[in-house]
Formats: sequence, C-alpha cells, structure tokens
Amino acid sequence: MSKHAIKETIDWLSEIGVDEIISPQPTCKFEKAPDGHLSVEPVTQKSAVDEKVKEIHQPEMDHIQTLDDLQEYMKRFDRCELKNTATNMVFSDGTPKATVMIIGEAPGADEDRLGKPFVGMSGKLLDKALLSVGLSREKNVYISNIIPWRPPGNRPPTQDEIDTCLPLIQKHIQLINPALILCVGSVAAKSLLASKLAISKLRGGVHLYQVGDKQIPLFATYHPAFLLRSPYRKKDVWSDLLMARQKLITLGLEG
Repeated sequence: MSKHAIKETIDWLSEIGVDEIISPQPTCKFEKAPDGHLSVEPVTQKSAVDEKVKEIHQPEMDHIQTLDDLQEYMKRFDRCELKNTATNMVFSDGTPKATVMIIGEAPGADEDRLGKPFVGMSGKLLDKALLSVGLSREKNVYISNIIPWRPPGNRPPTQDEIDTCLPLIQKHIQLINPALILCVGSVAAKSLLASKLAISKLRGGVHLYQVGDKQIPLFATYHPAFLLRSPYRKKDVWSDLLMARQKLITLGLEG
C-alpha cells in the first residue's frame, strides 16, 4: 500500500470517529473455529448479566457512604474494559447539594481529555438551556453519566458495558438524593427506566425513579449533541425543561 493510500485511510478513519487502537492485530469476529462454526460471541442472557453485575459490585458497594468513597471505588474498578482505553474517568461536575441531577450517556473526546461531563459544544448548549429555566452547575445542578469512561471513537456503549456500570450511577443517585432527575439522551433514559422505548416516546412527561422508599420524578429529553445536528428539536427540549421547572415549583423548590 502506498503512503498516499495509507494517509487517505487514516483520514477516513478519523472522519468517522475511529481514533483509538484497541488491539495491535485486527480480529475477525466471523472467522471459522476448528469445528467449522463461526466464532461469533453468544448473546448474553439478561439473568446472567444481572448475576454478573451483582458479583462485580457486591458487597463492597454496600460500604460506600460518600461521593469520595464512590469515586475511589470507581478508580479501582477494573471490570469495564473502557477504562483501559479512556484518558480519564469522568466522575461528575456541579454541586453535590443540587436539587436537579442530570445524567448523560458517556464522555466524549473533550470530556475524556478534561475529566468532566458536558464540557464540549454540547455541554455549552446544555448550560444555555439550563440557564433559561434558572438552573446551573454552580447553583443547583449536578451532572454525571451512565458510563464514566469514553467509548473509543465516541461509539455508543454496548449493553454489557451499560449493565456493568449501571450500579455505579444508581449508587451515585442514591448519594446525591436529588429532588428531580433529568436524563439527556436515549441511553440514560432507557437505562434508568429499564425501557426499550425510544427517547421520543419517553420524553414529554414525568416518570418515577425508585431509590429505597423514595420516588424521584424523572424527566427525559434529547441529548444536546442531537440538537446540534437537529436544531428544530430545541423546542421539544424547551418544553421538557419547562415541565421539569414546573415540577420543582410544585415540590416547593425554585431549582
């Protein structure tokens, strides 16, 4: 292969978001095994995933009492391979005493580089949207993600990665104990609500998220990265934020 062809290939890979080398050798998922069958990994059953998650996080997570405890636990956590390719663990941003907890999908390139959630263009758009209803990271918002490590090339996290990391954000929610949860994007909403519905079906109303004996109002809306591609959906996010704001008022909170 010529140098020109190699450069064109690298440029093309960069354009589609491939910017990480996971293995020095390419792997064919459809290579035939010695028995003649294709070596495709079997689909993991949900019950097996549940047992795996329970084994990974218990009983150590039962002793986590503070955000510092959780952060230290996640720094030691080695069961999610995304940790091996990410630059930084993205734990959180905002005020821990927040009335509103915002939960996204996973870090992007800017978030991975700086170690904070929503700091790129989508983060700036999110901040502007929040300010329009009296919310901000400095005053009354706390932000985290379902996945704390960036998937290579900003690819969507796999279901196995979500299942592995889900107890981490569940514990995070328990420690913050917000008055209201706002999920931005389908991965966050579908993961916390255990739903297969599209984000377009989950947004537009209030859900309830159970934490112990408490039910926390949960709203879902489009991810700001989606809004950058589809700005006509901004009116829907504005509507969702107004509903969340009204819920806070109903609860006797200004945000």
